Amino acid sequence: MKNIIWWIRRDLRLKDNWSLRAAATQGAQVLPVFILDPRILDSPRTGAKRLNFLLGGLNALRSSLEKLGGKLIIRSGHPEQVLKILLEESGAEMIFAEADTTPFARKRDESIAKLLPIKYFGSPAIQPPGSILKSDGTPYTVFTPFSKAWKSQTAILENDTFLTREKLTFYTDITSEDVPPHSFAEGADSFVPGEDIALQRLRYFLADDNSNIYSYADNRNRLDLDGTSRLSPYIRFGMVSPHYLAHLAVKTIENAPDNTAQKGAETWLNELIWRDFYIHILYHFPRVRKRNFRLENVRWENNKDNFEAWCNAQTGYPVIDAAIRQLTQTGWMHNRARMIVASFLTKDLLIDWRWGEHFFMQHLIDGDPSSNNGGWQWTAGTGTDAAPYFRIFNPVTQAKKFDPFGNFVRKWIPELFSVPTEYIHSPWELSLQQQKTIDVKIGETYPAPIIDHAWARERVLSVFAQAK
Repeated sequence: MKNIIWWIRRDLRLKDNWSLRAAATQGAQVLPVFILDPRILDSPRTGAKRLNFLLGGLNALRSSLEKLGGKLIIRSGHPEQVLKILLEESGAEMIFAEADTTPFARKRDESIAKLLPIKYFGSPAIQPPGSILKSDGTPYTVFTPFSKAWKSQTAILENDTFLTREKLTFYTDITSEDVPPHSFAEGADSFVPGEDIALQRLRYFLADDNSNIYSYADNRNRLDLDGTSRLSPYIRFGMVSPHYLAHLAVKTIENAPDNTAQKGAETWLNELIWRDFYIHILYHFPRVRKRNFRLENVRWENNKDNFEAWCNAQTGYPVIDAAIRQLTQTGWMHNRARMIVASFLTKDLLIDWRWGEHFFMQHLIDGDPSSNNGGWQWTAGTGTDAAPYFRIFNPVTQAKKFDPFGNFVRKWIPELFSVPTEYIHSPWELSLQQQKTIDVKIGETYPAPIIDHAWARERVLSVFAQAK
């Protein structure tokens, strides 16, 4: 083949890229292309921070390609129309792309395959949907047996022949649009886009002198510690290969110096498997995109004032409000915090999980249709878990356990900085004299709780019991 279009979608990387590797092995010149699809860019689910991260990632990829003598071609429009024009302009004989598995992507890609010469490779998942099935050929709907079956198929993880960049040659005699204007703040809580930054974060997470992966099982739930990899935005856009991450996780497990370190690496691998699980669930059950996986007849209250208080970090529960501020200010939220705020919205406030799921997609840099949907339904008790409806997180006890010194709350809610640790997660328990002494007035400088958790717990148990 003379030229091959490499259509980039959710794989903004050069290392361990299935479709790029396939194009390179054909001995062809590669034409890297990204299409700005208005159906995605203008969607109400496409948040500004996530779009900025994507555009920054395109700039980073363009720079990497230029260093290798390549050129990133940016075009705007519907992919089937843009790709047809590019085939004519470049004389390319084929289009190679990484397979995508969301309902929107599958419909789009199936339509394009009927019109244009295209081949799809790999998957956003480590183990592609359809590769992990029960003995009767049906998909798993519970995580534990899925993870056992997943771990039994290790061949994909043993492949470490990752593509070397020297093998690439490029076709560059073609015009490109500029990457649209974008900006992102650099700081301690920011995510600078690009494959090189993703690999730097990965090296830091795996470094022996840092050992974050070895302590991952113990520290990953601590809101006040840097105990996670913080790679999720990069995984979301394929700036780092999830297959490569799983390969490294397995190698780390094998080389762990002790049981604690091994448990840490195993826990991190399990989180990668959870991501695969939700990709498979959305693939096999696309209805969950808009509907409950189970318990269709939950009677949500959907109080709009309570929802606005939750969105605006005005619930009166510090851990909830701190987590929402972390999200709206940075585009990222700690995974434990995601579970706490989702439980509060769906269980305490009895608001439909779809409201929160949509809010997250508008703000999360790592907002992913499958993981976001799966996480919200798991917490709401409408998802794939076997007996989930009675799981109700107490925001105060969760905060005391995972932010024991109140550092997370104080960071994001500075108006509570002077509150003693004893009261930092329940400041309404401060006496009026104590409030006056520390210059914090509940109901004025910080809101009083919008709902009583104990009462809300009994209410939601009754509602879900009826739905069950």
